[in-house]
Amino acid sequence: MAATGKKGVLLVNLGTPDAPTRSAVYRYLKQFLLDARVVDYPWLARNLLVRGIIAPFRSGKSAKLYQQLWTPEGSPLKVYGERLARGVQQALGDEYAVELAMRYQNPSIESAIQRLLKQGVGSITVFPLFPQYASATTGSVHEAVMQVLSQEESIPDVHLINSYCDHPAMIDIFTDNARQFDLNSYDFVLFSYHGLPQRQLRKADRSGSHCLQREGCCHNLGQANQFCYSAQCQATTRAIVSKLGLEAGKYTTSFQSRLGPELWAQPYTSTILEEQARKGAKRILVFSPAFVADCLETLIEIGHEYQEEFEKMGGEKVDLVPSLNDDPRWIQAVAAMLR
Repeated sequence: MAATGKKGVLLVNLGTPDAPTRSAVYRYLKQFLLDARVVDYPWLARNLLVRGIIAPFRSGKSAKLYQQLWTPEGSPLKVYGERLARGVQQALGDEYAVELAMRYQNPSIESAIQRLLKQGVGSITVFPLFPQYASATTGSVHEAVMQVLSQEESIPDVHLINSYCDHPAMIDIFTDNARQFDLNSYDFVLFSYHGLPQRQLRKADRSGSHCLQREGCCHNLGQANQFCYSAQCQATTRAIVSKLGLEAGKYTTSFQSRLGPELWAQPYTSTILEEQARKGAKRILVFSPAFVADCLETLIEIGHEYQEEFEKMGGEKVDLVPSLNDDPRWIQAVAAMLR
């Protein structure tokens, strides 16, 4: 029997502290890093590491960064998410009910699902705001949604969106945003994605014989690596490069925001910046297509920290291509995917 209620939509992003204070950042980091899909160590080791070292020592430094990022309306990630949800609701009309949630902190996935259920939805489509699939992001969202719904007596139809790493409408917006810059004035173009431990990349390879087994294993998407985060990032890069017609050798894919001593997805963004500075590059344009909204990792890490590092190496300018944010075209693209 077809569902007769409204069509529920749950837009989910990673999360943000409730305030740019040390205590709020501590709560956020603790919830985030205690997720077994994020820090996939055994329970005891994960708790000792997060509660004893990372959250206490990083919360103060991170709070200062969030203070630089914060706007009068709040965290940009949440502000853009709220605008996106309102826009998608308007685009889809009264047949749909749209709610925004954060995987960590507020608005919580549980509270957003309860709001949808109170509206009598007959189905829920979960739309993670991560273009590329990773267990630590999309996988964690899907797990959390299923945990909440498992407590309900009546469970509506559930649709889990996995990824949309090379969706044409999304690629068009990124390329149009890049065309605001004089592309010929840059020595190099960098596609910088959030990092992921190599251990987690290997775990996504069910065959156990493909991931990191040979050079270029991520350069094409296929059955063996269909859930590989790195391969999906490469697919996003290829789609944008094709649209812009970038010259081979003038761009690369890299990964930022690594944590701890173990090996993460490579090459590292900081390493590429250093290599380009040694080659005499002065101006670099950076895309950050793992993020659909500008946030700490784009505005602060790329916009400020990488700019400072590059200048110390002899470079001049690191420019950041704006993310999708609340662009009307992005709102329409999300609505179209949901339809």
